[in-house]
Amino acid sequence: MEAGAVYGLIERVLKPHQYRRLKKGQKGIVRSFLAKVTALSRAQVTRLIQRWVETRRIGRKPAQRPNVPRRYTAADIATLAEVDAAHEDLSGPAVRHLCWRGWEVFADKRFQRLAAISASHIYNLSKSRTYRKIRVSVQHTQARQVSIGERRQPDPKGQAGYLRVDTVHQGQHDGQPGVYHINAVDTVTQWQVVGCTEKISEQRLIPVLEAMLHQFSFRILGFHCDNGSEFLNHNVVKLLNKLLVEEFTKSRAYRTTDNALVEGKNGVVVGKQIGYGPIAGEHAQALQQLYTAYFNPYLNFHRPCGYATVVTNVRSKRKRTYRPKDYRTP
Repeated sequence: MEAGAVYGLIERVLKPHQYRRLKKGQKGIVRSFLAKVTALSRAQVTRLIQRWVETRRIGRKPAQRPNVPRRYTAADIATLAEVDAAHEDLSGPAVRHLCWRGWEVFADKRFQRLAAISASHIYNLSKSRTYRKIRVSVQHTQARQVSIGERRQPDPKGQAGYLRVDTVHQGQHDGQPGVYHINAVDTVTQWQVVGCTEKISEQRLIPVLEAMLHQFSFRILGFHCDNGSEFLNHNVVKLLNKLLVEEFTKSRAYRTTDNALVEGKNGVVVGKQIGYGPIAGEHAQALQQLYTAYFNPYLNFHRPCGYATVVTNVRSKRKRTYRPKDYRTP
């Protein structure tokens, strides 16, 4: 109900019932009724009734704006717009320093009041109608951010099936990109599968990645990668959904340990065994066949891996130790 209708309703109830002559209990009934039908609070109804008792009329009060002079005039806002246009929209603190220099160093009277302006108030003035009439800013279309993968460290809790995946580039060959190795390692068992593709485009990567995931001897529960676009795309999500993978996570910023396991395997396994020299992309299919038939079985059935044991010393500091008896094949 609009304010005018509410005021008129209260007047039509109070006047016929002669509110001033009613007893205390009867006035309470009238106030309760008005609060019920107008949906106003009891205190607000009491204030409106008091206004009617004093003036016999309930009307909207005139706006009472304090007569406070403006500190920054339209000319100041125009000067601020000129500064922004000349310097291509600097930050608030930078514009504040320019205004201070304009008065303190160059004694320009246009900056006399702006010399003491705060950086936050510069942003306030830039939203005013006067500023926007002078300085028209065009905001370009923002790229839509697609959120794929949860940014956190995976927690397998001692269960196999949580993979760490990374890409290893074999360098340039005659000015052309070499092959790309795809390295996937299980966090708990260190079961490792390596694949190879000529390019990391979606058309070339997805078949190799799917063939790699089928070489694991257990169900894939988690897939963790860095922030590379070769894995953070909808085709990889579709593949993982088809394999019923429950978690898709990606590394956090400035947390190198999130994907450290597979990063270490890149050097001590792929780098040492395949070498660091360039390999042309045309050999990717032959390398993929080599990995599937010989290299991956060697890694998982013949090459021992060290499994860390976490030891806590007297200072409650955790340290990982690799005991000789803890070396075993996945």
